[in-house]
Amino acid sequence: MLNVVLFGPPGAGKGTQSEKLIEKYLLVHLSTGDIFRSNIKGATELGKLAKSFMDKGELVPDSVTISMLEDVVNKQINPKGFIFDGFPRTSAQAESLDAFLIQKGWRISAMIALEVSDEELKKRLLLRGKDSGRADDANPEVIQNRINIYNRDTAPLKNFYKEQGKYRGVEGLGTIEDIFDRLCNEIDLLK
Repeated sequence: MLNVVLFGPPGAGKGTQSEKLIEKYLLVHLSTGDIFRSNIKGATELGKLAKSFMDKGELVPDSVTISMLEDVVNKQINPKGFIFDGFPRTSAQAESLDAFLIQKGWRISAMIALEVSDEELKKRLLLRGKDSGRADDANPEVIQNRINIYNRDTAPLKNFYKEQGKYRGVEGLGTIEDIFDRLCNEIDLLK
């Protein structure tokens, strides 16, 4: 089973690349952002709680995130693997994910990180905010807060996977196809 953590700051292109990777490798895409939005749209209790944090550009608490993620994973029948997009974001989440996967007889194959500068991220997120109408991408202060939180709290997660020999960095600039090719090269090394 191929289980990849697709990692990178907000706006790095994880969602775009995940779509292409799930098609090529027949993996289940687990985007915490999509899972959050689904719960928010459905007005679930977890969704309301997640929204209160997301609207401020803050991370959703681990317990809420993990509960939503486990629910989606447990609904899959005979998956070939998963792309975890936007999760884990902290070492505590990574440890919880490892423990959950071990219970199922699975493991993380690799963390593949899309590396993009902060200035490029700001440009991408503001453009996405205009195109998608997402409130969290339309406000420059919220965007900067999200980037700051990523750099402070999430980027150090690379070390968790480096210690396991599972970290792979990929340049996140260029065309969508160029970046996709780089990602596929890393994934093909795992098979």
